[in-house]
Amino acid sequence: MVDYSKWKNIEISDDEDDTHPNIDTPSLFRWRHQARVERMAEMDLEKDEFKKKRQSFQARLMDVKERIAKKDGNEEALKKELEKIEADGKELDRVESEMLKKEKKTPWNVDTISKPGFEKTVINKKAGRKPDENLSEEEREQRMKQFVKENEKLCKQYGMLRKYDDSKRFLQEHLQLVGEETANYLVIWSINLEMEDKHELMAHVAHQCICMQYILELAKQLDVDPRACVNSFFSKIQQCQPEYRAQFESEIEGFKGRIQKRAQEKIQEAIAQAEEEERKERIGPGGLDPADVFESLPDELKACFESRDVELLQKTIAAMPVEVAKLHMKRCVDSGLWVPNAADLEGDKKDDEEDSEDGDGGEEKTDDAKSESAAKEEPIYTGVSTEDVD
Repeated sequence: MVDYSKWKNIEISDDEDDTHPNIDTPSLFRWRHQARVERMAEMDLEKDEFKKKRQSFQARLMDVKERIAKKDGNEEALKKELEKIEADGKELDRVESEMLKKEKKTPWNVDTISKPGFEKTVINKKAGRKPDENLSEEEREQRMKQFVKENEKLCKQYGMLRKYDDSKRFLQEHLQLVGEETANYLVIWSINLEMEDKHELMAHVAHQCICMQYILELAKQLDVDPRACVNSFFSKIQQCQPEYRAQFESEIEGFKGRIQKRAQEKIQEAIAQAEEEERKERIGPGGLDPADVFESLPDELKACFESRDVELLQKTIAAMPVEVAKLHMKRCVDSGLWVPNAADLEGDKKDDEEDSEDGDGGEEKTDDAKSESAAKEEPIYTGVSTEDVD
């Protein structure tokens, strides 16, 4: 059964609704309060003095017991002193018991009616920015690849959002996206979209990229972790001054211009690379480009190669000066534009195929046959040999 008797006697300074007309009620309340505060101060002082006496008693008791144990001094005198100290201890116990009874009988008041069970103060501090890590280019590239592998889908989802509230909520749910890696990924994605002529989508992704860069810049200015600036940025951009909005829009337009310029540069680089690879594939055995050689030929030789007329080519070569003819034909051979003895080479190929079909029963070529075959492997144009230039 719950004992409610302790609630019957509670001292409150202003607990009387009606007082005598000749008594000033506010003054009465102040006097009562002052008297209560003084009684509490006297009780606290009495407790402090008792505590000091108890500590002194404990020190004296321990000292005498140690001296008796070590037999330091007159044993009879020490025993008498110990008895006296123990008597003082019993007196202290009696005084403590009376103090507890007195305290228990003291009415509760506004200061003693309740006490906090525990007190705890928590001061939230924003997380500091991580120091720039001294990573090599290879380590940064590897970290970026790992980030893209784990968060590419989330980055694209963020890049496709259109409302500030949705962007804020999404980033708060995926705080790992708040960093330079996401901004770098959005830059690369914007360039690729521009190269694919997806201009409207590029403009939207560029907007999201600038939002991320503003968050990173705000964190740098405040020297805090970027994740702590997500809510601050979106609150500011939604309630910003016209000047701040104009600056933000200007930054987006400048960023889109840089994206378009870089996309054009990458397209030109890709075209140049493709042309270079194509040129390398068509380089002749002598290291010359057949297209360049063809453009440098006289018109009459160009007509021969365009019409693939062997007789006309032979007549044209015969009509030209020997040195000039040799120069042009040598360049044609080096570029692969002209393959001398091509018919003989085709015949040799057919013979080799027939020999391979015969299996192991066929005879091996003699050294003379091998030398003749090697002599016939000189490059180019069908039906024309290098002897024609003489």
